[in-house]
Amino acid sequence: MFERLKEDIGSVFHRDPAARNTFEVLTNYPGLHALLLHRLAHRIWRADFKWLARSISTFSRWLTGIEIHPGATIGRRFFIDHGMGVVIGETTVIGDDVTLYQGVTLGGTSWNKGKRHPTIGNGVVVGAGAKILGPFEVGEGAKVGSNSVVTKAVPAGATVVGIPGRVVVKSRDKDDRRKEMEERMGFDAYGVTEEMPDPVARAMRSLLDHMHAVDERIEKMCVAIHKVNQDYVDNGKLPPLDAEEFDCVRDDSVEPVESAETPDEGQRAESGAESR
Repeated sequence: MFERLKEDIGSVFHRDPAARNTFEVLTNYPGLHALLLHRLAHRIWRADFKWLARSISTFSRWLTGIEIHPGATIGRRFFIDHGMGVVIGETTVIGDDVTLYQGVTLGGTSWNKGKRHPTIGNGVVVGAGAKILGPFEVGEGAKVGSNSVVTKAVPAGATVVGIPGRVVVKSRDKDDRRKEMEERMGFDAYGVTEEMPDPVARAMRSLLDHMHAVDERIEKMCVAIHKVNQDYVDNGKLPPLDAEEFDCVRDDSVEPVESAETPDEGQRAESGAESR
């Protein structure tokens, strides 16, 4: 029992940089309180004292704002960050090292008896406000984006976003050049990773892709001009971009802009540069 408690406290320190000491964690983390009360209620539930187990669960909900049915099965090092509004259904099965944020629902879509709630694999992270509904499995190491609604199985290691939830597929061929330009510009996509995209961040990244294509084309044109006129010198200096200039768009709702270039356009530009 004390070993499990030590693990639970350690998981708080590992996943929450705001945690300062053990006493603070034991007294001020409702996610830990809800987990400890659930373990007690779950044992009583399995001993067939259903009313008492539900009463402890109700008390835990009143105390922490987190509702965990005593019939739910929860693994080791489970962590609920902030926790208010979390709901975990009766037939939910949660693996080890799982993290939930506030407002998460692990619920069902049927009134039939039996397995109605999801099975969450080891190491899964579920973002704030996400809803995972139904008797399917979320694979190990998966991530569910904030406010997503997931109604079907999620492969291991996948990232799911949107309503309804969909697996995000990364465009790996653009990652390196995009990161290089972001570092040059001081642009950080507002702390939003590619796995959990924000519309504004996606729009800015599309602009970065377009700017990269334009830079490459201008560079080829400069080389071609230099071949024609040896007196032409490109000093290569561009005006610097300040990250603060992008503050004005951080809260705007902008649709993603897809930059597309047809092969004919690229060929015409290259042939034109060569002819000059």
